[in-house]
Amino acid sequence: METILAIVIGGIYAMSFYLMLRRSLVKLILGIMLFGQGVNLLIFTSSGLTRSAAPVIPGNADQLTAPYADPLPQALILTAIVIGFGILAFSLALMHRAHQTLKTDDLDNMRGSDQ
Repeated sequence: METILAIVIGGIYAMSFYLMLRRSLVKLILGIMLFGQGVNLLIFTSSGLTRSAAPVIPGNADQLTAPYADPLPQALILTAIVIGFGILAFSLALMHRAHQTLKTDDLDNMRGSDQ
């Protein structure tokens, strides 16, 4: 399963780098969004994929008994999803404002408008 996810992560990274190297602002934002999802999958895969019990200590035990799912990567990914959504919303607002002002989404044309 980890091998399939590694191939999927590589594909997502390739697509995100391709989109981020385009001249369109929309494609740049889509590339950044895909890159964030690829990082989330990388964190999830590197923590180990185990189908096991939830990390809850039973009432008659003092500590967790293995195997159990590690909740730390899931908490990191949940935080990253929330932060990524905030960055995406902010960048979409910036893109909308830039399009209203400059009437283009081409980054080369935007660069010339600074003067």
